[in-house]
Amino acid sequence: MNPIEQILIDFPVLILDGAMATELENYGCNLNDRLWSAKIVMENPEMIKKVHLDYFEAGADCAITASYQATIQGFRERGLTEEDAIGLIGKSVQIAVEARDEFWAGVEDKTSRPKPLVAASVGPYGAFLSDGSEYRGNYSLTEEELVAFHQDRIQVLVEAGADILACETLPCLIEAKAIVKVLKGFPDVYAWFSFSAKDGRHISDGERMSSCAEWLNKEEQAAAIGINCSAPDFIESLIQEIKSRTSKPVIVYPNSGEAYDAVSKTWQEESLPNHFASSTKSWYGAGARLIGGCCRTTPDDISAIAAWGRKRSQQ
Repeated sequence: MNPIEQILIDFPVLILDGAMATELENYGCNLNDRLWSAKIVMENPEMIKKVHLDYFEAGADCAITASYQATIQGFRERGLTEEDAIGLIGKSVQIAVEARDEFWAGVEDKTSRPKPLVAASVGPYGAFLSDGSEYRGNYSLTEEELVAFHQDRIQVLVEAGADILACETLPCLIEAKAIVKVLKGFPDVYAWFSFSAKDGRHISDGERMSSCAEWLNKEEQAAAIGINCSAPDFIESLIQEIKSRTSKPVIVYPNSGEAYDAVSKTWQEESLPNHFASSTKSWYGAGARLIGGCCRTTPDDISAIAAWGRKRSQQ
């Protein structure tokens, strides 16, 4: 049984964490770098651990590692050896595991919430490019080229001891297909597949979300299917798209609602009709069972989700 199913047997919702980069910046880290939060794994790993602990304390049942932009190619471009790059990618998992084990050891009532998972972030090829193409998907790469890109990093993340892989912000189905091919070499490993979306029906490259869910539905190692790093306004419709083609758990962790300019690498604030945490209740009602936040969300947002999520667990 995959780890997500194990938790959802006993708990109605699995609460994810929120933004890693936002919290690192709040702690004074400079992330204006192609490596983004992976830079802090290299420079200040204790700060990464601190953020993981913040989210566990807020109520998160899952930590997503700071490996989104951690690739062997990316670290080598910074002058690191392949051995050092592999070590840092593995370290991103080890930091999260240490934080999880330290937190869990201090939890007195271990029946009120699940032991948190560590999900190793597998960012898309566009994250390595650092040019915003994870919101477009126009890579001009073949499926086999994407397999080659993801192969070594996924092996490192698996061997480092992650509970599950978080294949996230995928802009195109071909990249999900490539990752599934890689996973065939690790038959005991499960992954969730989370796409970026352009609207309430389509992922970033224009493919229907329902088509992605239909294709992944037949893949046993796909533990959940959903959306992240997208506008909250799209989520409820996208959940319906996913549920129309699969009975697998639906995962959603959108952005706070601010708009991101990939050229200037800045966020443009927008007024939201509803507070982020209150929207999560409607996503649960629509069928999502793994819920958290992506860019610009904070431990306060996760705490608000936990406030109603834990009540459901007690009912």
